[in-house]
Amino acid sequence: MRPVPVCWCPGLPKHPVNPASRIIILQHPAEAKRCLRTAPMLALGLEPEKCTIYRGKKFPLSKHEGLAEILNDKNTILLYPSPDAIALDKLNPVGVNGQKPYNLVLLDGTWPQAKAIYHSSPPLCFLRACKLVGVPTSEYVIRTQPTEGCLSTLETGAFALSILEGDPELKDKMLGPLHYLCRFQLENGAVTHQSKEFLIKQKAYPKLIGRRLAKQLRMVPKEST
Repeated sequence: MRPVPVCWCPGLPKHPVNPASRIIILQHPAEAKRCLRTAPMLALGLEPEKCTIYRGKKFPLSKHEGLAEILNDKNTILLYPSPDAIALDKLNPVGVNGQKPYNLVLLDGTWPQAKAIYHSSPPLCFLRACKLVGVPTSEYVIRTQPTEGCLSTLETGAFALSILEGDPELKDKMLGPLHYLCRFQLENGAVTHQSKEFLIKQKAYPKLIGRRLAKQLRMVPKEST
């Protein structure tokens, strides 16, 4: 769906990845309008039945066919840094102690959009919440991230699946499109972006920040996201 010269399909896995678990993306409508987004990379890098995208601001609604059943499944988990979220690597990988495949729910949008989805969707609050800890700096270097610990949707899904499946090589297979896109953009005039957190600490961020972002940055040392 992109012009051939800027297509990132050559970076996709030669064969779609087919993990035991599946990813459920709850996407804010505004995210679908972005030119550079990574949810399509995640969807196309996996077998079709392994990634489902539902769009909206509140979930589940009647138009979200099959989502209510997924959210009621005991093996469904939500990747969201709520106060009671546990580290994802504390869960049993698939197959260990009889653990069945997971339904991994991701919220796709900006942090304020993801937070709004969470608080507008009561069923999400009852899911087992998990978070990634100790993650490396995002490789989505052509887009400014809010903080050093933020990852793109593709990276989040790839890292999470590799942990849940107990397969460290899985994430490398899935990140190919992102590497391809960033390399192309950098070779054609794009520049590497630092996070807002980094720029603010270096007093190099050109805009005044609002109270919401300032509060987020103050919380960063206290927890990993």
